[in-house]
Amino acid sequence: MECFNRYPNRWANIREKIREPAAELLGTMIFIIVGIGVNCQFALSADVNITPSPKGSYLGFNFGWACGAALGVWVSGGISGGHINPAVTLCMAVFRGLPWYKALSYMLGQLIGAWLGALIVFANYSEGINIFEGGNGRRTLKSAGLFSTYPLAYVSSANCFFDEFIGAFVLLFVVFAVSDRHNSTLHPGLIPLVIFILILGIGAAFGMQTGYGINPARDLGPRIMTAMVGYGSQVFTFRHHYWIWGPIIGSCCGGLIACLIYDLFIFRGPESFVNRP
Repeated sequence: MECFNRYPNRWANIREKIREPAAELLGTMIFIIVGIGVNCQFALSADVNITPSPKGSYLGFNFGWACGAALGVWVSGGISGGHINPAVTLCMAVFRGLPWYKALSYMLGQLIGAWLGALIVFANYSEGINIFEGGNGRRTLKSAGLFSTYPLAYVSSANCFFDEFIGAFVLLFVVFAVSDRHNSTLHPGLIPLVIFILILGIGAAFGMQTGYGINPARDLGPRIMTAMVGYGSQVFTFRHHYWIWGPIIGSCCGGLIACLIYDLFIFRGPESFVNRP
């Protein structure tokens, strides 16, 4: 504290520069803590060796992720816009003029926040994971799926991509609609409520096949964390590196196409390159 008091202006300048990416980091961290926490409680409590009765349901699972997303947006919305998703940030840079230096700092904050949130949940549930895996320190994809997304075996590669594509398409189309001042009269403070309904709906409709990652940071941050705590390279090599072409490329492509269609047919503002002379 003494160094902060000695150089108050310097610290104030540093804090102002990192405020927005820090908001994205912390908002994403809250999102992941709640979301992956729900995953762990839902799955671990279904093991009779851990609890005598289940402590969750699929509906509760979807509600948990919806709550996490809404809380993350509430934490960071007033500072950075509450993206908490690199696909959202990418679309804001391409279609709404967000400076690329800001976009890259937001994405880095989101990735670190997702990694940190997953690490906190892992530390909290590590003893239960040991029982779930059948041995202390045993780490397989069985429990890795609590942290990142792994599609069901029957789903083809093309379908995996499309599942992530369509989930992100719906997500970004609605996000652009509610943030469009020409289209929506919704108070900004109520946007997290819309995000809650949106994530709940997407999860209920598209949560089964791929786990509806629809967020590169939500999947990659926890995946890096699992590789670091003993799961190894299997979390990256699964299904021919699914983590790249599913939750990253699939969600970014779905988001970009959604925003392009929204701007072509609905948006009237000059921010988008679609409307520029």
